[in-house]
Amino acid sequence: MPAHLLITRSSQAIAATPMAFARSIAQAFKRYGQSPAQVLKLAQITPAKLLQSKARITAQQLEVLSGAAMQALDDEALGAFSRKLPWGSYGMLARASITSASLGMALKRWCRHHALLTDDIVLRVTSSGDSAAITIEEKHPGSTTEFGLVHVLRNIHGLACWYVDSRIPLQGARFPFEAPPHDYAYPLMFQCPLQFNAAQAEIRFDARYLALPLRRDEKALTQMLQRALPLTVLQYRRDRMLVQQVRQALANPAVQAHNAETLSRVLNMSPRSLHRQLKEEGASLQQLKDEVRFERAQDWLNRTDKPVKKVAAAAGFRNEKSFIRAFRAWTGQSPGEFRAKSTV
Repeated sequence: MPAHLLITRSSQAIAATPMAFARSIAQAFKRYGQSPAQVLKLAQITPAKLLQSKARITAQQLEVLSGAAMQALDDEALGAFSRKLPWGSYGMLARASITSASLGMALKRWCRHHALLTDDIVLRVTSSGDSAAITIEEKHPGSTTEFGLVHVLRNIHGLACWYVDSRIPLQGARFPFEAPPHDYAYPLMFQCPLQFNAAQAEIRFDARYLALPLRRDEKALTQMLQRALPLTVLQYRRDRMLVQQVRQALANPAVQAHNAETLSRVLNMSPRSLHRQLKEEGASLQQLKDEVRFERAQDWLNRTDKPVKKVAAAAGFRNEKSFIRAFRAWTGQSPGEFRAKSTV
């Protein structure tokens, strides 16, 4: 999986990539006692421009530079680790995980097999509650370059999106170094709340994506590996996780009836398909309806002083009694008790 996955711009003509990344690639050549002159020329980056601290290059230039550098150095990690990752290493990781039954299993396989390539870092997939994370533990903190850590995170995130053919929005990203001078590029690459000077590198996302089945096969993988630049998060404008789409529809006041028939029409699918796909994602329509109603009720109790009876109606309950009973089951307290504590 080439390093071009770092770029998340939809247009290759936009010069949004920090020249610092090109300098990191050039530094890899020096580490191996080779000259980067030829690959820089291929990418149309002059030696003078390479040294300009605030200069930027396009995604196309980074694609040419990184692809040529990986083959010239026979190192897909581009000098990030203590030993080379020979050409084809990341493709091998993808092939080893593409037969997985779910995205979670595929990512765990990818991380486990990555440890066979280098012991400089340990990648883990974890989940806690509704959030999942991919973390990078450095065996020797500070030994892996900024470019190396970003490269790995963007690769595995881009591959995850491609595997399930869906945009996987990030909830947050953390990095164990100070915000660099080119920190403007990080919101473009990760599009989520960012934290620098963290304990370790990490990206977080909704844990429910881990249960999604893979939508790719070996033939599709072979075609993708021929040119991986298009494998970017922004390519996936549609979120294929049905749970999210149902939640959005349930929260939409324009949807008059929140039953399977109405929702399936809104989502352009049959009621049977709706129930089946939700089950595949580990959810049910009733569960999602309860979650949305609960969130709406919490919001009204926190933001307004409206009577509980009106809050119950706004949350979609037929009467105050059923609302109080359901709210107590959710929180262990009555709506009045919840409101009193939230205003303390």
